[in-house]
Amino acid sequence: MVDESMEQFPLIHHHQSCSTSSSSGYDESIEPPKRTGNVWSAVAHIITGVIGAGVLSLAWSVAQLGWIGGPLCILFFAATTMVSSNLLSDCYRYPHPEHGAIRSSSYMEAVKLYLGKKKKSVCGVLAYASLFGSTTAYVITSATSVKAILKSNCYHKEGHEAPCKYGDTLYMMLFGVVQILMSFIPDLHNMAWVSVVAALMSFTYASIGLGLGITTVIENGRIMGSITGIAASSTADKLWLIFQALSDIAFAYPYSIILLEIQDTLEAPPAENKTMKKASMIAIFITTFFYLCCGCFGYAAFGDQTPGNLLTGFGFYEPYWLIDFANACIVLHLIGGYQIYCQPIYNAVDRWCQRKYPNSEFVNKFYRLKLPKLPAFQVNLFRICFRTTYVVSTTGLGILFPYFNQVLGVLGAISFWPLAIYFPVEMYFVQKKVEAWSRKWIVLRIFSFVCFLVTVLGLIGSLQGIISAKLSS
Repeated sequence: MVDESMEQFPLIHHHQSCSTSSSSGYDESIEPPKRTGNVWSAVAHIITGVIGAGVLSLAWSVAQLGWIGGPLCILFFAATTMVSSNLLSDCYRYPHPEHGAIRSSSYMEAVKLYLGKKKKSVCGVLAYASLFGSTTAYVITSATSVKAILKSNCYHKEGHEAPCKYGDTLYMMLFGVVQILMSFIPDLHNMAWVSVVAALMSFTYASIGLGLGITTVIENGRIMGSITGIAASSTADKLWLIFQALSDIAFAYPYSIILLEIQDTLEAPPAENKTMKKASMIAIFITTFFYLCCGCFGYAAFGDQTPGNLLTGFGFYEPYWLIDFANACIVLHLIGGYQIYCQPIYNAVDRWCQRKYPNSEFVNKFYRLKLPKLPAFQVNLFRICFRTTYVVSTTGLGILFPYFNQVLGVLGAISFWPLAIYFPVEMYFVQKKVEAWSRKWIVLRIFSFVCFLVTVLGLIGSLQGIISAKLSS
């Protein structure tokens, strides 16, 4: 927790400037957005970022790990996410000896302040790769959900023996078009309504998945599954699947890379870290409840036939309209979730280009656009070009590698230890001046090392899964 004495320091915040002075022919400087966020807006942002594609793979993950290992791993990752989010939220204000408390409005800024430029560069590569990968996974998942809607309707009309097969490419491209339009939203400060809608959608489809799982268990008259999980053809194959399951669960939880962006939207007082810790606790409790329910009831319903994407596994089931509605909710949630994860990249690129090219009209000038019966908004040519290119690139990668579970596993492995554990722990040591070999230092080092081992195993299993899927396709 930030020391109360830090309140006495003047607060310096390096915000993004959208334009230069009017003497250069540009618009008047735009004031930094007013911070009006609270606990519940932060909870909405977190849930939008966390409950996404990952929840749909949890039943498959529990099926690989079994009735004991599955729930325990979900609780393990919930606990690690709670610890890392608390450590990171304390690092929001950097106690500078000359300038007072400096707010870190992004993960990159915090790493630079606490650990220096070299580690910031390493962190930047990992962070932006993780964000890019997450948005790519959302592209893949959106197409999977649209296909599930079409299959459900096809089975309902043509019968369960009908060859209802659909491709991915068209639906990924349509999702990309929607994201290009959504990218006109300037930043997270203007996205509270998007997060609220997306969070409601996530609750809706998670609840439907849970309800269908319970109903299927009741119809089966027994709980499917076993203590050891799905049997594999060999011990090596079983280990690969277990490692991939660990990575899938790891992908479903951490939101470290967007935590400080969310915290920077909170009003103060009360202290931002106190509000953020409360929001994290509420959000993680809610998501863990849904994760346990969806993962466990999904496995109980399907047993060894548990699908990689829970809701697509109900394609043969009635009422088909409920399956359609649930998958439509997933698509709506992914539209908002995509923006939550790409906004940090957009803002970082905007800031870098404004510093690099301060006199460029292409980069800095904003044009006021007013459409009939709609509020006026500002358009920047550089943002249009870069953000469109970004969306096109994630869509293209999703089309090339449409492997849902394996892609989630790789992303979970890449982002889990370095971004959710290592950097928050190292920054916390600096912030709190934790002495080497003290009790807290030893505990956090052990915690970091255990998470590192989990990341290595998960990455190996997920890469092997992608190679196998590519070779068999």
